[in-house]
Amino acid sequence: MPQVITVDVERCTGCHSCEIACAVAHSDLGELFEATQQDPLPQPRMAVVALGEAAVPLHCQHCQDAPCAAVCPQEAIQRLDPDGPVILDEELCVGCQACVIVCPFGMIRMSADGKTALKCDMCIDRQQAGQPPACVEACPTGALQLVEDADLATEVQRRILEAMEAALEEQYQQAAPS
Repeated sequence: MPQVITVDVERCTGCHSCEIACAVAHSDLGELFEATQQDPLPQPRMAVVALGEAAVPLHCQHCQDAPCAAVCPQEAIQRLDPDGPVILDEELCVGCQACVIVCPFGMIRMSADGKTALKCDMCIDRQQAGQPPACVEACPTGALQLVEDADLATEVQRRILEAMEAALEEQYQQAAPS
């Protein structure tokens, strides 16, 4: 059964602990102090964004029919098993940015050096070791949860899109001339 990271927007304080934990988890040694010494600094594979007055941690939604995997000319993006996350092999990535363009959630971005794409892998290595994704573990308010529910994955994607649309509409209304 597929897993999904859910977000309780009302519990998120926008502290960015999840972003820091994500970057550290994807650093060379996986330790905060060592990660701050890396050059270039490790980057998170998710982001906390402001939507209206709320802070929303956004992740790759690991779409069932992942458009990023479909357009990757190097097959660097794929699902290793039918219920697993969509994974990016940075060694195969040529930095063409096709995945960045087609991601419906805008959650794939380029590395600081611009050579490879970066995306959430749901901390597959941590999960294989029996640990939750770093962002879920680091969230001090429990706003992020890892759940197993195929129907919930679709519902979470729908709710995120609705929240983004509402916030963008509100921002548009505020910016529009009277």
